[in-house]
Amino acid sequence: MMQEFDYDLQSIQAARDLARKGKVAANQLATYTCEQIDAILRAMVDAAEQNAEALAQMAVDETGFGNVHDKIYKNHMASGLLYEQIKTKKTIGVIDVDEENEVITIAEPVGLLMGITPSTNPTSTVIYKSIIALKSRNAIVFSPHPQAAKCTNLAIKIMSDAAVGAGAPENCIQGITVSSMAAAETLMHAPEVDMIIATGGPAMVKAAYSSGKPALGVGAGNSPAYIERTADVHAAVKRIIASKTFDNGTICASEQSIICETCNRDAVVSEFKSQGGYFLTEEECAQVCSLLFRNGHAMSPKFVGRDPQTIARAAGITIPEGTKVLIGEQAGVGDKWPLSFEKLTCVLAFYTVDNWEEACDLSIALLQNGIGHTMSIHTEDKTIVRKFSVKPASRILINTGGTQGGTGLSTGLEVALTLGCGTWGGSSISENVGPQHLINVKRVVNGLIEPDDLVGHDEVFARYHPELVNSFAHHATHQVQQTQASYTAPAESVEHDLGIEMPVGHQSPISYSVGCNSCSSLSQPVAPTSSSDGEIGVDDLKNMVDELVAAFRGGH
Repeated sequence: MMQEFDYDLQSIQAARDLARKGKVAANQLATYTCEQIDAILRAMVDAAEQNAEALAQMAVDETGFGNVHDKIYKNHMASGLLYEQIKTKKTIGVIDVDEENEVITIAEPVGLLMGITPSTNPTSTVIYKSIIALKSRNAIVFSPHPQAAKCTNLAIKIMSDAAVGAGAPENCIQGITVSSMAAAETLMHAPEVDMIIATGGPAMVKAAYSSGKPALGVGAGNSPAYIERTADVHAAVKRIIASKTFDNGTICASEQSIICETCNRDAVVSEFKSQGGYFLTEEECAQVCSLLFRNGHAMSPKFVGRDPQTIARAAGITIPEGTKVLIGEQAGVGDKWPLSFEKLTCVLAFYTVDNWEEACDLSIALLQNGIGHTMSIHTEDKTIVRKFSVKPASRILINTGGTQGGTGLSTGLEVALTLGCGTWGGSSISENVGPQHLINVKRVVNGLIEPDDLVGHDEVFARYHPELVNSFAHHATHQVQQTQASYTAPAESVEHDLGIEMPVGHQSPISYSVGCNSCSSLSQPVAPTSSSDGEIGVDDLKNMVDELVAAFRGGH
């Protein structure tokens, strides 16, 4: 009789199986060419675009977060727009040749990635991470958020079927279906997993960084938007509302607080009211805050990504028809002012200051609760831009919406759904994550100076230590003479059977990685060099690198 295992044990075994299969796929992907990968990516993009609406509807139905209209565009952003931006990026093989310094730069895949997905952007994150993973020849296995497991796993299946149908190896895109915390932890610590890309809550991101694996994680956002006195108030408010209402505020780069000045306060308030902003009374604000937060300032999942009408009904308040955002005035930052924290929904904090210096101090205080992420400034004064460019945020957005600007939709930033916060926010990266962050970079370099002649070529050393140049040169010459005098040729050459033909110059049996494109012809004898005595001279080495440069020039 077959033994029945507890659910958590089943989930652990399932996670181990995913990791093992994923590693096999990763090793196979590592041999793929640029042309093969591009064909796979185009098939994935087509599948994502064809299913964008169905996935968006399913995500809203399952989680209750956001709205279908904007989730369709997020799925498009994560597929069609992303592909157009990365299709020409060099992530495979030779990606750069420095002929002057004789350095060849080569990209190799990381291996098997683990992707952690959030409930706020479940399907778009799967599409985005699958595409950047395969663009850099990595396999990926996902750990879906339990609250969005169905739509996430459907997105995984769509991406996997499209990739495999276009020639990718089986199991190159997988996801946990027997879901549990034990399964997620097992994947994080699986020896087959080489890197973790974590998009989700602070606890999950912290766990990824604590796993002992290389990880790309993102912190919380708490973006202030400063409407400076020279700003076009109408345009600034329009941009902010378009950003904050996009998918009902579920993007972490969306604005969380508005800062205006005393001199333009009336204009800003009037503009918000005319464009769909409702200013809560002090009592109404307290009622809304009691719903939005639990245990201090932790956001309640019940009201993440909800429209103002849903929040108002739950709070028992009446708001005008057509209201787009709820706004609560605050007089400080911290626990006594809960709206000063991140709110992934259609609610904004509102502050008034006397001048840019106060706006500066307030921005820094607000950013402490989402440090390193994003800040927006609406201004026509370039001096203000320079002053605020030093704020502790990885994205300083000028005259655009936080959501669209931070994710690269309305700016020149990389199109991305994983936004690094730098060391400020505990992230290993401060950029928008792309395929260029999912490769190992190695360099083939030629010796330009003989090791025992470094001082002779070092003009900087001569400038700082002129009195030592001659003594160093004499010391180097003396060492060479001693070495030549004491050298005795071996009685006979002893060859060790290493099982493979060793490249010229190899002194030890170094095993090559499974995915190495250059190792398929190891059984072929190595062509001898032009030196008559069988040794490789300086000229021979230079000729070898010149030939490599010529061969690689114009390569992928």
